[in-house]
Amino acid sequence: MKENFRFEGQHETITPQLVIDRAQLDRNTDHAIDMIGDVSRLWPHVKSHKMAAIVSRLMAKGIDKFKCATIAELEMVARAGASKALLAYPLVGVNIPRFLALQKAFPDTEVLALTDDVQQMHLMEEECRKTGEHISLLCDVNVGMNRTGILPDRIDSFFAESSKLDHVSLVGFHCYDGHRHEKELAQRKSHTDLTYAMIKEKIATLKQNGFDIRYLIMGGSPTFPCYAPYEDVYCSPGTIFINDAGYSASYADLDFPPAAAILTRVISNPAPGAFTLDLGYKGIASDPAGSRGVIVGLDNVEQQFQSEEHWAWRMKSGHEDECPVVGDELFVIPTHICPTSALYPYAIVIENGRIVDRYETTARNRKITF
Repeated sequence: MKENFRFEGQHETITPQLVIDRAQLDRNTDHAIDMIGDVSRLWPHVKSHKMAAIVSRLMAKGIDKFKCATIAELEMVARAGASKALLAYPLVGVNIPRFLALQKAFPDTEVLALTDDVQQMHLMEEECRKTGEHISLLCDVNVGMNRTGILPDRIDSFFAESSKLDHVSLVGFHCYDGHRHEKELAQRKSHTDLTYAMIKEKIATLKQNGFDIRYLIMGGSPTFPCYAPYEDVYCSPGTIFINDAGYSASYADLDFPPAAAILTRVISNPAPGAFTLDLGYKGIASDPAGSRGVIVGLDNVEQQFQSEEHWAWRMKSGHEDECPVVGDELFVIPTHICPTSALYPYAIVIENGRIVDRYETTARNRKITF
């Protein structure tokens, strides 16, 4: 794990503050490209950072396809000039006309969406008839996570139903396996190999029946190394570009040191060996069970509790004399970077110990224009 985020000017920085190391971001990006071998097969998710500046930085290295969780993120990557952009979230309700309006505004970007519901496909058809637009969709497959997607045994009938529509087309598959938490790569791969084989069998049948299957997007960050060898798969890691303490601890094979940290200050020493940071759960993701972050360079420490604006810690017995004091500046690697990024309007960008830029969290809100 990266050990040094210190930079000139941190003493004048209001805390807590999200910090991104640009050189580490670039190294992680280069590593992802090297792992897959063909940059055109990378289709990374932007929800981990939501920053147009990072999208542009990835595009400069040849990555031109992106996954998004919101219409705002979709607009962000379209404005950046992405060749293809997938709304990897069920297209439902008011988001249907929003999607169509965005699609019309950015004709140079092929925008796609997910679906797992027949009724919503028919509603999309109705909306498209009003505007004369057409929607290209990926079939979202439930490969075991049980969050969204149709079960594999429904794929054939689902595609058959889509063939009745004039303005909506199913052109591929989206298979996200966020439930694959096996620490050992070999164990993860044994599961993903079965998933890949099953989907390939479905694709072969659909093609025989005349369906145009153009896209197969599979996996996330933990299973990225598993799907990378399959040349017909678009891989969609997200977290690894800036990474976090959670993935670093859980997946040793993912050699992507964290490129993001939070600068925080000690605001109190309420008891011998105890210290409190100005980093409550309004400044770092509160969803992980257990530790919500790792303090860089400080061992022999135990977290006590966290509230909105405070995070109480204590040194382990025998190490009380190592306790930070009021005013000390520390860096914390979040356990879960994705929701943490959304808590900050911008990130300070550092390189070689100096501030070199400021990245706005472009798609932090649910709506930009559309």
